[in-house]
Amino acid sequence: MQKNISFLMGVLSGAIVGAVIAILLAPRSGDELQGQMRARVQELIEEGRRAAAARRAELESQLEAFKRGAPVVVETAVEQPQV
Repeated sequence: MQKNISFLMGVLSGAIVGAVIAILLAPRSGDELQGQMRARVQELIEEGRRAAAARRAELESQLEAFKRGAPVVVETAVEQPQV
């Protein structure tokens, strides 16, 4: 039991020290960092919406082709994430 408590105290102490160091060495102020993060999240949301709309259009065209009896080509290749 004592080992568990000592371990948890060590983890808690390490987390506190790490947080303090991160705050002191942060390259930007909190407001700047929050603004930058909000902008990046908005970009990701818009990118996701565009990708969803493109996929929806592709699926709708495949559905229409299927309804007409035309052969439907389904791509199963997995795209590599862009870095």
